[in-house]
Amino acid sequence: MEEDTASAKIEDAGSAAPTERFVRETGAAAQLASLIEPVLEDMGFRLVRVAMSKRDGCTIQIMADRAGGAINVDDCATVSRRLSPLLDAHDPIEGRYYLEVSSPGIDRILVRPSDFEDWAGFEAKVELKELIDGRKRFRGVLEGYENGEMLLQIQLDEKSEPQTIGLPVDLIHDAKLVLTDELIRASLTKAKAAGKWAEGGEIEDHEIEEDPELKNGADRN
Repeated sequence: MEEDTASAKIEDAGSAAPTERFVRETGAAAQLASLIEPVLEDMGFRLVRVAMSKRDGCTIQIMADRAGGAINVDDCATVSRRLSPLLDAHDPIEGRYYLEVSSPGIDRILVRPSDFEDWAGFEAKVELKELIDGRKRFRGVLEGYENGEMLLQIQLDEKSEPQTIGLPVDLIHDAKLVLTDELIRASLTKAKAAGKWAEGGEIEDHEIEEDPELKNGADRN
């Protein structure tokens, strides 16, 4: 019963929020995203993020999902086969690179206003680009999206009652689900309906930050 309740939070979420990504890449990663995104959409997938690092020399990670459904291992293989010749033809990166296609994973990053509605009821952590009321980081339960803002239920201290605040989407630097037992149950239930979950090894932010040339889009020789 608890598992059914958790999964229903995802399945019953009919999102009316915008589906365009508010998180955008820069430099070479942005060029790749503009090339890849329309192809993924034609295939029935959605781009989550393009990340680049010097892992294994040069790694391009394409993170994708489906609207309303989990992406599985076969989906990732299909996307990889479709994108490999496209990238070879346009040659966006000089030199040899590794292409990695993965799902966002269970504790996924949130990149669309519609994500806040699709995952309402689950815990998330948010980092802003600038301070609001003296803080940049927030953690609470997603309550959806309204009037350009993520709605987040937070508790300021142990004695206060939870309150719902609005965080402007254009100020969000990073938003990600928190890995909880409830989220794991709901995500795995959802994944069972789509096939085996494609758990990807996400390129960590520090790997991108430590590589200013790739972050800013310089080609690798």
